[in-house]
Amino acid sequence: MIPATFNYFRPHSIEEALLLLRQGEVAKILAGGQSLVPMMKLRLTEPKTLIDLQGVPELAYVTWAGGHCTVGTLATHAMLAADADLRQKAAVLWDAANALGDPQVRNLGTIGGACVHADPAADYPAAMLALEACFIVAGEKTREVPAAEFFKGTFETAVGDGEILTKITFDAAPHSAYVKLEHPASHYALVGVAAVLMMSRDAIEDARVAITGLADAPFRASAVERALRGVKANNVAAIKSACAGAAAGQSARSDIEASAAYRAAMADVLTARAVLRATEPR
Repeated sequence: MIPATFNYFRPHSIEEALLLLRQGEVAKILAGGQSLVPMMKLRLTEPKTLIDLQGVPELAYVTWAGGHCTVGTLATHAMLAADADLRQKAAVLWDAANALGDPQVRNLGTIGGACVHADPAADYPAAMLALEACFIVAGEKTREVPAAEFFKGTFETAVGDGEILTKITFDAAPHSAYVKLEHPASHYALVGVAAVLMMSRDAIEDARVAITGLADAPFRASAVERALRGVKANNVAAIKSACAGAAAGQSARSDIEASAAYRAAMADVLTARAVLRATEPR
């Protein structure tokens, strides 16, 4: 498996990268390379120009200011998985980072690359939707894209030609969790569920629940969110009941890995697990 011939550039700033992106014919941004390089080897994509962002190390960071987090596009999965503040303040993303891939992928892969790749079985998209994250995209103008508008479909996002995702921001979500049923070889999610809860004493005041792996793009389980309002955190039966039908209204994927019916059934189970885990202290 050898990729087609391409030109390689390693810029030292976002401005330089954007300039190269505008000049390059069929140019691709390389962040961690854990998704793009295998596709190039299989010649599923054949960029004429590869622009490696690893020459811009200041894009690799995780910072907290009060209850607000900013993550640079080159922050690796391992950085997120090791971040103690993230575990306490936004466990849903910490869970996703720790559940993702294998040691090589976690040490080389980046959150920006994973989100822009938008694999329908990826872990981060569900966490981003549940966190109601905001994506900062640089181009001719810098613009902010809410998570609800970022993921467009299979391998498709709101990042357009000549644009680069530079950072992701979100508010703290101390009552949150991500769980998944993973493929044993690839570790991708057959179904993955992210839950962010707003608690009022011992009851769920509001909830944001997002599901990945089931459909062609991640989605919010709005009916589950409504059903969870007012449910006591220690009422396991009521939580399971509220999470029933989590995949309602979605066209579940069916493939060699799992049938549509199996994915839909697992969505109910994993949604309840994610909600229950989100009620637990970290």
